[in-house]
Amino acid sequence: MHVMKIRFDLVFLCVIVFSMAACSVTKPILASKEQMLVGQIRPGMPAIDPNTAIYELPVNSGVSYQDVVESLKSISEGLNFVNPANFPIGEHMKLRGLDPQGVKEVHSFCNLSMGTEIILDHPEFLVFAPCRIAIYEKQDEHKQLKLYIAMDRPTFDLQSIKSPTVRAKKSAQELETKLLEIMDRARKGDF
Repeated sequence: MHVMKIRFDLVFLCVIVFSMAACSVTKPILASKEQMLVGQIRPGMPAIDPNTAIYELPVNSGVSYQDVVESLKSISEGLNFVNPANFPIGEHMKLRGLDPQGVKEVHSFCNLSMGTEIILDHPEFLVFAPCRIAIYEKQDEHKQLKLYIAMDRPTFDLQSIKSPTVRAKKSAQELETKLLEIMDRARKGDF
């Protein structure tokens, strides 16, 4: 019995040692240079995860859905963006008898003076145009609906283009930076 316990302990120890060795030999997954291309965040904003297309911000307490919508409109116009379309997805869900569980909508934004370089160099990038910012509610850690604002990051989308030009990369980064500013200001109810 004592020999079996020693054998079990030895096997267990070997499994631990081999597991640790495997972890130390395994190289971490590193982001490519394209993944490291991100927009610039403003002070107080969470860091951008370069491994996801989604950048999400909670809307500040006391800022209503209507405040966010008005802010988006005012701020984007002030930065020479047009808002060609809005998609009230939650309203369409209601018309079909579905509960959207809070606000669910998408606002599109376009600024051709920023995005033109990407489209001229890589017309296939049009599949990602116009840029989108979503406003939605989802449950927070207390199971209460909380308002969020999020976007699809142009720099992440650019990874789908084979060998993007330097000009396209710079344009995507500039566009993303401006969209991040719009989002940050809108979540605070700024105008």
